[in-house]
Amino acid sequence: MRVLHVVAGAATGGAETFSLDAITALAERGIEQKVLCRPHRQTLAKLAEASVPYETLAFRPAARLVGGPAAIRRAATAWGADLVHAWMSRAASFVPAGMPCPVIGWMGGYYNLKYFTTADYLIGVTPRIRDYIVEHGVAPQRAFMGHTFGTMPDAPAVSRASLGVPPDALLLLTLSRLHPKKGIDTAIRALARLPNAHLCVAGDGPEEAKYETLARELGLSERVHFLGWRNDRKALLEICDICLLPSRYEPFGTVIAEAWSMRRPLVAALADGARQYVRDNENGAVFPIDDETALAQRIMQIAGDAAFAARLVEQGYRDYERLFSRDIVIDRLLDIYRTVIAARRAA
Repeated sequence: MRVLHVVAGAATGGAETFSLDAITALAERGIEQKVLCRPHRQTLAKLAEASVPYETLAFRPAARLVGGPAAIRRAATAWGADLVHAWMSRAASFVPAGMPCPVIGWMGGYYNLKYFTTADYLIGVTPRIRDYIVEHGVAPQRAFMGHTFGTMPDAPAVSRASLGVPPDALLLLTLSRLHPKKGIDTAIRALARLPNAHLCVAGDGPEEAKYETLARELGLSERVHFLGWRNDRKALLEICDICLLPSRYEPFGTVIAEAWSMRRPLVAALADGARQYVRDNENGAVFPIDDETALAQRIMQIAGDAAFAARLVEQGYRDYERLFSRDIVIDRLLDIYRTVIAARRAA
């Protein structure tokens, strides 16, 4: 099996990180792969580490008209690819019609299907995204559902002192881009109701200055720690007490799987992803979107009831093993690949 991946996302981000993790996991299974990607330093380093060959493309808007699609067709043809996997909408929009092999488009959200017109098949990362694909005219046999797994490479241990967090504080953690959709401001406002808590925000994005100003205005600058984009998510989860997912909009939220895999209590806003996977008081605690009072109450409930916290953690871990472990996810992805290749050959 030869898989040509087209990866055209940003330098950092959850979807971009997962695409590289999936490619690495496939390489460990012995799948022959090649990647067309933007020349981001982190991307190239990860592919080199996994010994996956790559070529770089700019993926600028003008390249859709001249150069980009032809380069993708040429690479697939010359290499004899069995299929092309286009990771997210930008990548899919560059793939030309009439490819010599089937094309799979990856949808981590409710994207406009106009970007996937040349994809023969689509993968949605949740059941509802897969339903959305079918509702918008894609034949059911051409729409699949495939989960992500947590982005959890081993990393050196992190101390609370290195983050500026006292040893006896309640340590809350968000793993997120700093974007209005992610609800980081809700978490900061909730912190004002939790005098013994500190909040670590691991991620970057356009709202960082705004959130720093909010923390300062609320007198929380010493208890909100902006860590920037981190590649040591596992180490951060190991030292936190509770993981937060306060998103206003979240089609899935890989942090759900990551918190469960690390046996950390999860508190999530009732965005789409949490509504599909987080069962309140069973594998996590939920709260209404934008309700910082309710968020603070759920945090205090977990912090004050060790038996309740342990119950959430154990059920979350069982759900992680059943749905989101690395082997389960890659097995499913390979099943989809084999189904697509076999269908093309039969046709």
